[in-house]
Amino acid sequence: MKKLFFLCCFVLFINLTAQTLVTSDKKIDEAFKLAVSTIDNNTHDGILAAGADYGGEWTRDISINSWNGVSLLRPKVAEKSLWSVTINKDTIGHQYWDKIIWVTGALNHFRVNGDTAFLKQAFLCSKNTISQLEKIAFDKPYGLFTGPSVFNDGIAAYPVPIYDSTNSSSYVLDHPNSKSIKCLSTNCIYYSAYMSLYEMSKILNDGNGQSKIFLDKAKELKRNIRKYFYDAEKHRLNYLIDNTGHVADYQEGLGISFAIIFGVVNKTEAREIIRKVHVSRFGITSIYPDFPRYSAAKPGRHNNIVWPMVNGFWAQACKYSGELELFYNELKNLTSLAVDPDKGNMNFREIYNPYTGKPDGGWQSGKEWASCNHQTWSATAYLSMIFDGLFGLDFANNAVGFKPYLPKGLNQVEIRDLPYRSSKLNISMTGSGTSIESFSVNGKKSGKHFLIPQNRMTYNIEIKLKN
Repeated sequence: MKKLFFLCCFVLFINLTAQTLVTSDKKIDEAFKLAVSTIDNNTHDGILAAGADYGGEWTRDISINSWNGVSLLRPKVAEKSLWSVTINKDTIGHQYWDKIIWVTGALNHFRVNGDTAFLKQAFLCSKNTISQLEKIAFDKPYGLFTGPSVFNDGIAAYPVPIYDSTNSSSYVLDHPNSKSIKCLSTNCIYYSAYMSLYEMSKILNDGNGQSKIFLDKAKELKRNIRKYFYDAEKHRLNYLIDNTGHVADYQEGLGISFAIIFGVVNKTEAREIIRKVHVSRFGITSIYPDFPRYSAAKPGRHNNIVWPMVNGFWAQACKYSGELELFYNELKNLTSLAVDPDKGNMNFREIYNPYTGKPDGGWQSGKEWASCNHQTWSATAYLSMIFDGLFGLDFANNAVGFKPYLPKGLNQVEIRDLPYRSSKLNISMTGSGTSIESFSVNGKKSGKHFLIPQNRMTYNIEIKLKN
């Protein structure tokens, strides 16, 4: 009887402390609940898997998922997962070209959780890794890093001559011309890594003038990204430089998003770029337009097709640039893709068709691929739209700030039992727009729109936005 009573109480406790979102749009509430459950269901032995259909983990998946919400919601899972893709916490492991994104995820994890011991080890691990990559992946004549684009390990992401039609392998590095290419997204994450190392060095008061070295390298890399990828006259960012030195002027959704989020382009430039970007009916596609070997009938697996993780970063870029309607469109698109019966049907799938919205793994190396189930970074992309987009959570070293946005079609939003360090946040917002009319914490109004948490406190935060 006592065991039964304890079990009932335990279940009740779990239900009461689960994160809940309540808005004026029930589909958004359902999608948020689904995103949180996707994280929990994909956690095995304390490590977050890439998805329900994937047994392995990748550095980029774990870094992106931690950054997009897991470091906040499930900090212990995020930390164990981040270390799981390193080599003895000394260097970052797995596929070389985009593993440096781990540095950005690690700094964000510290900002959310404030663990200085974690930061010290992450700084050493990041320093060691960037030193290695500078030796093996840096093209000195260009001042850029080589290698495929972020997450695109499939050859479907690349045009000729990187793609060799006589080569049947789907893996990009099996196509020899891929090794010397320079890509927008990859160089943007190296820029972010240098800036993150600069921030880490300052926080830790690391000596020997290292912070200035990291900052100088970041500035030089930013100049070269702008020199080779940014077309100021056409207001566009190009995709890659191929092995012949030709600039492929395709639209890379993730690269454009990173360039905006990390400040490679300024806000004025970002708005001009965004207004010329092509977005499909169901959200921005990975790379646009179709390569000649693909079409609407046979979309390329990494080409003109919707990957929700990309949409999450695109939504952040739109919010950052003040293109708020475009942000809201991406939120509505991903809500529909996840929950609508004729699309995801309560399943954050890996990839979707840009014309129908149905799950579609696309074509690659002569065959049609599957769109995997309950993909973790599709779910965390949605969480980022809620946490970063709507609530505008802005994590600093010892505080969280608020830069919210409520569209007119969503004029009431509340989230409860949001963990933040050793405290809990209950946040409610009313009104619309981005301008805060009143901000109160536990009933006390404040002119400062941030919170420095105390141990084991519950904070009831009320935000009223000007209509």
